[in-house]
Amino acid sequence: MTKRRFGKCCALAASFAALMMTLAVSASAAQQADPPLKAGKPINTGDILSGELTMMQVRDGKDGKRVPTYQITSEPRRLPQPGGLCNLETGPETFQLIASSNAQTSQLKALIGKAISVKVGEVACAQDAGQISEAVVTKWSLVRR
Repeated sequence: MTKRRFGKCCALAASFAALMMTLAVSASAAQQADPPLKAGKPINTGDILSGELTMMQVRDGKDGKRVPTYQITSEPRRLPQPGGLCNLETGPETFQLIASSNAQTSQLKALIGKAISVKVGEVACAQDAGQISEAVVTKWSLVRR
């Protein structure tokens, strides 16, 4: 007293269940294969930070003028305490360079888009709204390769 399509429905449901089990097993295997994220090596005063230099125009918080902002994209680095990891799992990868003089600004303008190295004098986590990077290098000097 069963209908003819009952067998088709049972076969379809069984194949769907097998497919779902296969996907669940492969997803759990993929999660186990991912290595845990490790924080980068520490960066301290006097260390060399290398990476590609980029420039963006950002509006100044005081008067709204557009000002150039320079940043280096590098491998993840841990910051010294109390900043630590800047609330990130691996540490910051982008570092904003603060130019303290016109000479530093002209040095950076000539190197936009190129790989550079700077000697870190002072570094901290970004906290202000105008800071576009994860960490800010306030004191630095350019290192020639």
